[in-house]
Amino acid sequence: MKKGLLIVISGPSGVGKGTVRDKFVKDPELNLAYSISMTSRSMRPGEHDAVDYYFVSRERFEEAISNNELLEWTEFVGNYYGTPKDKVEELREQGKNVLLEIEVEGAMSVKAKCPEALTIFITPPSMEELEKRIRGRRTEAEEIVQQRLAKAQREMNLVSEYKYVVCNDDADLAAELISVIIKRHM
Repeated sequence: MKKGLLIVISGPSGVGKGTVRDKFVKDPELNLAYSISMTSRSMRPGEHDAVDYYFVSRERFEEAISNNELLEWTEFVGNYYGTPKDKVEELREQGKNVLLEIEVEGAMSVKAKCPEALTIFITPPSMEELEKRIRGRRTEAEEIVQQRLAKAQREMNLVSEYKYVVCNDDADLAAELISVIIKRHM
């Protein structure tokens, strides 16, 4: 059996990664498995271990970091989040194409550890459009909006680190392009 691909998709907050992903993730031809992250945060009502996340203690997560068991990890609001290497490899050995939708920093870490990874960066049509999308959510204070925009600009500067760049001007077209990219690499 042929080993599956490792596919990394990232892009700035508000670019529509989830919207685009939802349009191609169920295509049976792509044989995709979505990577489940590990976290040290507590389980929320309605969440399930090994479905939403692998929920572990802070100590266990730090052990995973020390033992190099993660493809990438970050700490956010006092909790750790990361991608367990063994789970990804297990799926790939089963022939599944494993999809990681992660931050740019994490993508660079995965690329360093797995240079064969298929990296795809989703861009907005313009920074003005990205700002419009972020503001359109109406869920965050101005300070947070400004932080997201500043981070997006820093992330856009790393676009050349990715094998492919797909503009999300039209979510259906972006999803179609990503499907074609994945199929070409299969």
